[in-house]
Amino acid sequence: MKTGESRERSPRFKARIAGLFWLMTMLLGGFAAFNGDTLVVSGDAATTANNILTHESLFRWAVVTNLVATICYLAATLLVYFLLKPVNRNLSLLAAFFSLAGCAVSGVSFILNLAPLAVLGGAPSLNAFSPEQLQALALIFLKLNSQTFNIAMTFFGLHVPSVGYLIFRSTFLPRILGVLVAITGVCYLTNGFANFLSLPFKGYLFPFVAASGLVGEGSLAIWLLMKGVNVQRWKEQASLGV
Repeated sequence: MKTGESRERSPRFKARIAGLFWLMTMLLGGFAAFNGDTLVVSGDAATTANNILTHESLFRWAVVTNLVATICYLAATLLVYFLLKPVNRNLSLLAAFFSLAGCAVSGVSFILNLAPLAVLGGAPSLNAFSPEQLQALALIFLKLNSQTFNIAMTFFGLHVPSVGYLIFRSTFLPRILGVLVAITGVCYLTNGFANFLSLPFKGYLFPFVAASGLVGEGSLAIWLLMKGVNVQRWKEQASLGV
């Protein structure tokens, strides 16, 4: 294969790899969220602790799967930055920063998510605490993890609409994808601040947020994976930015 041909195909190849990583993020993140949340009973520390200890392997797998999902999102972020840089280099860089910040906050949430296992593990140093106190402490860690996750999703909520705007302004991807992705980001931000402010309707937002994520991010991931980008138009827009 000639070098020129390889370079010409590079944006489309990278777009498809970005789509693959983004799709893996959604699938793995969904698995982690579903399996992790099923073990937590809000307001019931004893039942939650019993669920975690009974299904410890599942709990650990949920944490590991979420970690892998975050790594996939990091890879997708870097590839999408490369793809959208010709549209607006500064905004594309800012979008990548939002994503990296969200991934960094997610790292803290992983620690908080593993903390209940340390608390409930029966270490001799914890004998000074009663079982009820340890169970309550484990539930507190999980609640802190939930709030940390909301902070991470707020950063992702800034990343996603930025990507949507760049897609809308691009000439090598369908504008409708940009609109759908931007709507998803707005839903993420709304959900995050509704939880921070403990607004009355916060409990009703999840179905809308999940649906917008499936439609917006799902459409983008599948399009990138199956179609990639219009290489000729990508090159033309890239040349205008030089």
